[in-house]
Amino acid sequence: MALSSFTPSVTGLNAQSQALGTVSTNIANISTVGYRSVETMFQTLLGHTQATGNTRTGSASSRVAINGVTAYDRTLMSQQGNIMATGGNYDVAIDIGNAFFMVEDSAGNTYYTRAGNFTTRTEDGIVYLIANNGYHVDGFKASGQGSFAGSPSEIVIDAPDVADPVPTSKVDIIANVPASGVDSAHYAFQVYGANNDGNLVSMVFQRDETAHNLWNLSFSMPNGTVDFQPTQVLFDTNGKLVSPKEVSITTTADNGDVNNVTLDISGMTQFAGDDTIIDISQDGKPSSTLQRTYINSYGVLQAQYNNGETKDLAKLAVVAFQSPENLIQVSGTMFEVSNDVGESRYVIGPDTVTSSVLTSQAVESSPVNVEQEFSNMIIIQRAYTLNTTSFSTNNEMLQTAVNILS
Repeated sequence: MALSSFTPSVTGLNAQSQALGTVSTNIANISTVGYRSVETMFQTLLGHTQATGNTRTGSASSRVAINGVTAYDRTLMSQQGNIMATGGNYDVAIDIGNAFFMVEDSAGNTYYTRAGNFTTRTEDGIVYLIANNGYHVDGFKASGQGSFAGSPSEIVIDAPDVADPVPTSKVDIIANVPASGVDSAHYAFQVYGANNDGNLVSMVFQRDETAHNLWNLSFSMPNGTVDFQPTQVLFDTNGKLVSPKEVSITTTADNGDVNNVTLDISGMTQFAGDDTIIDISQDGKPSSTLQRTYINSYGVLQAQYNNGETKDLAKLAVVAFQSPENLIQVSGTMFEVSNDVGESRYVIGPDTVTSSVLTSQAVESSPVNVEQEFSNMIIIQRAYTLNTTSFSTNNEMLQTAVNILS
């Protein structure tokens, strides 16, 4: 029984040592991207002494003996760190507490992390998106037309170095037809085909002799033909276009590309002056070279080309759990599921469209509060000292008893 008196102080020393180690680890990881703070929790150690009966009416003796303390660490999974801008094309930060990126190792085992400081690595000629510990980042492969595959897989960056032209299907033109002094007005715009970087189409307004505000519209293309039904364009006496507001043409380039193009001419006027083009816009684009690849705030990995065109490559898989605090830390900032995490769901999935979960070109810093950690350190140090004193006192008492008996 004498030796058992050392148990509380010994277990207290062990528990406070563990708590001090936790504080030290938190402080050491103050700059670690995606790090989750850890706190040490304490619980009483109970012996197995049986009850001896009532000491008096209404008061029972303890059924167990208190024999010290034990400690365990708890990871604060939902604690949010500050978002720091980095400018990195593949850096992305999670803005909500319960959400994790999916990654996988070379054996295909899945893990979860908050560390979004991603990079790329080429393996056997294939460029992968890589987490900070070297694991492959998982996501949903783009399947075209803004959609993504239903199941996650390793994200591959497979953007072509040159993007094909975007065929022209609609042109908006704002221009002025001279009210006087000319019998014709000439305008030109590009039509991009699926296999060409644009052919010039000429649009001609020829004044109709029967009316001052009536013009005959025609089209031509030097490197091909234009199919168009002859149409008359009418302006009112104030120079505003009356009809038609829109015309359709079919162009056939010498290389065989065919474009059905709708022209919006509702913004054209008939004022004094020359045949000036004020603005032309269209949905077609020439071929272009790859400018960069990056992850946007929707979690979509995109390729951007020098003509402004973007192409979706994949979308990050971001997962939330019913009980994220039950995730198991395996190494660094990586976690794996346990039987106690409950159901999972995608906060960013193949059909999710939201910009409120992620911040692009940024990372989540460690949520460690230095002031709080140093405060904890002072408390732990004092508790450790008290346990040391308790141990020393017990040792002195036992030594006195030994001396008396001897």
